[in-house]
Amino acid sequence: MKMKRRKHQPILLPWEREHAWLGELVSGRRWRTVLLLGVLASVVVVTYKAADRRARVRNTRAAISEARRAVDSFVAELGRCPRSTVELVHPPKSGAHYLDAVPHDGWGRPLYIRCPGHDFRDSSEVVSAGPSGSFLSDDNVL
Repeated sequence: MKMKRRKHQPILLPWEREHAWLGELVSGRRWRTVLLLGVLASVVVVTYKAADRRARVRNTRAAISEARRAVDSFVAELGRCPRSTVELVHPPKSGAHYLDAVPHDGWGRPLYIRCPGHDFRDSSEVVSAGPSGSFLSDDNVL
């Protein structure tokens, strides 16, 4: 019977073994496993970030619609636009109740009320600065 001969494996001294695991990991067939794990980790991270962004935009749109309803009620009762979102929480009319707290977008920043609206002069707009946090960038959520 013929015995298979093993490849020559170097003998490592104990102080040399500390970083030997990296060489063993990427040698031979294991590099494919490392590459596959890297690709899978990248896909998981990208998928998580996309799902997180969608959830934040969904929460922002829900907060915007709630604030928009409060602004419409404020305008209907007082005949003017609120000066800020704080005025929706603490309105000048003592018995009115529009919002429980200042509305925030999915990124934790307060919403902005533009009254009269940019596009329609007889309406109001509630805007979020979006992921960038700046109204000057093109990622605002309306």
